[in-house]
Amino acid sequence: MLTAEQITASHKANLETLFGLTSKAFEGVEKIVELNLAASKAVLADASANTHALLTIKDAQELMALQAGMLQPVAEKAAAYSRHLYDIATSTGTEFTKVAEAKAAEAQATVGALVDSVSKNAPAGSDSVVSIMKGAVTAANSALESVQKAVKQATEMAEANFHAVSATAATATKQASATGKKR
Repeated sequence: MLTAEQITASHKANLETLFGLTSKAFEGVEKIVELNLAASKAVLADASANTHALLTIKDAQELMALQAGMLQPVAEKAAAYSRHLYDIATSTGTEFTKVAEAKAAEAQATVGALVDSVSKNAPAGSDSVVSIMKGAVTAANSALESVQKAVKQATEMAEANFHAVSATAATATKQASATGKKR
């Protein structure tokens, strides 16, 4: 059985984990706010520069060249923003995953110790109940490991897809920009 000191220590550890995760979440939000402020400033500066450039245009050919010149930088900045936002989300998520995995391992160890304690102190004739309990714990551990592997594989696949889409979009933008400049 758990003692009062063990329960108190467990609650303290859980609170420390909660506050640590809350701190990491706020750090992620701060990074996103900083990213959005920087992006907003850049958009404002680009809009100002583009407006000034538009006001100096003398003919349709200059307009077409200016439009073609604006397309690629906008797409590149959007792609960079997406990558940066993705990196922030990924790093924050990684921190949460590490804590979740550590807590899951800790819980598995605690349950394992509890099952061992119960099996050692079980009355005679309760072997089948103890065996069922051990089997249930083993099955639960296997299920948890399978879920963790599936989540990791899904995350890796999503990351690969994100990078592939980003590369494709960057290539398409460069091609569209090059085509626009040729006109």
